[in-house]
Amino acid sequence: MYKDLNKKIAVITGGSKGIGTAISERFGKEHMSVVINYHSDEKGAQEAATAVEKNGGKAVIVQADVSTEEGNQKLLQAALDNFGDLDVWVNNAGMEIKSATHELSLDDWNKMVAIDQTGVFLGSKTALAYFKKNNKKGNIINMSSVHEQIPWPTFAGYAAAKGGVKLFTKTIAMEYAKDGIRVNAIGSGAINTPINAKKFADKEQYDQTVSMVPMNRIGKPEEVAAGAAWLASDESSYVTGTTLFIDGGMTLYPAFMNGQG
Repeated sequence: MYKDLNKKIAVITGGSKGIGTAISERFGKEHMSVVINYHSDEKGAQEAATAVEKNGGKAVIVQADVSTEEGNQKLLQAALDNFGDLDVWVNNAGMEIKSATHELSLDDWNKMVAIDQTGVFLGSKTALAYFKKNNKKGNIINMSSVHEQIPWPTFAGYAAAKGGVKLFTKTIAMEYAKDGIRVNAIGSGAINTPINAKKFADKEQYDQTVSMVPMNRIGKPEEVAAGAAWLASDESSYVTGTTLFIDGGMTLYPAFMNGQG
């Protein structure tokens, strides 16, 4: 536990399931106050809020479309109305669509970019404006992916968006470092979340994925949440503009693990 996080206030986009829920629950253990955003899964968001409060924190759920300025302003206002301030903003909401690139529709491309990239921009912009106006040394965490670095055929829209998140994170980290505002990303690998449930239920696909991870296992959402808590805390006070890969070594080119090549 990080004592400096006690009573700090966070917004978490896409907090109704998977990694977003795990981060919410971990922030609850840190006795933080959390605005949990959801798009359509109100039940999941409420369950996450209940877990936060059981863990010792405070929570409120807010429906909002993070691909719009209005949606992000709604989340900021919820933090101010319910808890009085903002310290940490986690841009976690995301989506992926599998398609051969030559068959990918413009609508599907735009959906992924709107959530995975524009949503990160708008959430960061909202937080940055608040931090600057109030002279706060705030903290932004952008949920990226190993696919900001590893190409992923048939997921071109997702990989392109995450590649954009990588340089967006580095750029604004540099731009606002002098203000004491830290901005980092988390590059998660194969994590056991609802979005992967169907794939991992297939033993062949599960085994294939595990073979791509040097640690030889699938990660847990709680392990990603632990990284988010560290980045939010003063323990990482000299860290900005980096991607923390939580991937069991997936970005280490595992095909070469046994000296092949």
